[in-house]
Amino acid sequence: MSDIPIEKRFSVLCEISRAQHFAWREAVCTSCPDADVRDVVLQMWEVTGQQTARAYAKRIDPAAPVAPQVAAGIVWSSACMGEDAVVEPGDDADSAYVRHRACPWHGWHERLGLIDEDRPGCDRWFQSTLDTLGKSVGVNLTFETLESLPEGGSSCLRKLWVQR
Repeated sequence: MSDIPIEKRFSVLCEISRAQHFAWREAVCTSCPDADVRDVVLQMWEVTGQQTARAYAKRIDPAAPVAPQVAAGIVWSSACMGEDAVVEPGDDADSAYVRHRACPWHGWHERLGLIDEDRPGCDRWFQSTLDTLGKSVGVNLTFETLESLPEGGSSCLRKLWVQR
């Protein structure tokens, strides 16, 4: 195993994590045939967002513009998972854009015929993350999805801002 570069091992681990999500989804379909699987998947993304927010909150300085800090955290964690994401400047000091130019989750959804769960899952994660994080730092964080890969866009583009 030591002859496999760490970057390769990490890339494989990220794919295993995504595969595990879809295996979990299939297990829900099989074990709970009466369940609304889409609702279960969205709930999973909501819980994941709450957990993500708790991790992000440790690194937010509430005295500085919050939305750009959150955008930077999202891009950092996205890059760690093999996504191609960047922060773009916002329209003012407390807004920012997050652009995902490529996302392995999108490819998995497409391959498995689950594209209708792609954007709703991401949007639920964003909403849950921002709601939970905003409460913890005392601001009203919000977002808007302006473009998405699942809907034929060239990227997923989301605007984040503090609602006043």
